[in-house]
Amino acid sequence: MPLKAVVADYGVGNLYSIRRSLEMCGVEVKVVTDMRELLDAECIVLPGVGAFDKCMERLKPVREDLVAKMESGTPTLGICIGAQLMFGGSDEGQEPGIGMYPGRVRKLPCRVTPHMGWNTVESDDPLMDGITDRSFYFVHSYFGDASDASIVRGTTEYEGKDFPTFFRRCNTYGTQFHPEKSSASGRRFLENFIRFAEGCL
Repeated sequence: MPLKAVVADYGVGNLYSIRRSLEMCGVEVKVVTDMRELLDAECIVLPGVGAFDKCMERLKPVREDLVAKMESGTPTLGICIGAQLMFGGSDEGQEPGIGMYPGRVRKLPCRVTPHMGWNTVESDDPLMDGITDRSFYFVHSYFGDASDASIVRGTTEYEGKDFPTFFRRCNTYGTQFHPEKSSASGRRFLENFIRFAEGCL
């Protein structure tokens, strides 16, 4: 049976790209607007669309239960804002984050923001296996400033500075980059995540 992934619709953007990308990898995708449905998912995807507070408004009622589910081992992928939501809070907003990752989301201290376009992710995580071109697509003005270095699985250089852009705690991965917009490299990354998720079940 195919992996069943539940994608959170925060109500702030088009989820076609991530849904289509997952379906092309053989995943059975369900997009939900009721965040309580995430609590019954065998695999969770928090997509990269929206602003921090707007997304957390929808997730706040299930925040504690969601953390418990992630900590219990449910495979989860957060993309861009979805990865930022995993932290305790963000300089972009006022709402507390999910709190799965220790640390806080900070404004990129760079001359040009947003950081937009293709850039390299330095990582030796198994989700990068078989990816010879480590260039992925980015569009963001904030980054996850992890207070525990052990959750950082990859970094990216921008304007001469290295920033964490790839995270993992328990079976919850977070990517600042958009695999669904990253061509062949992103496709292989998603395939690797799907195999990882299937192995968690």
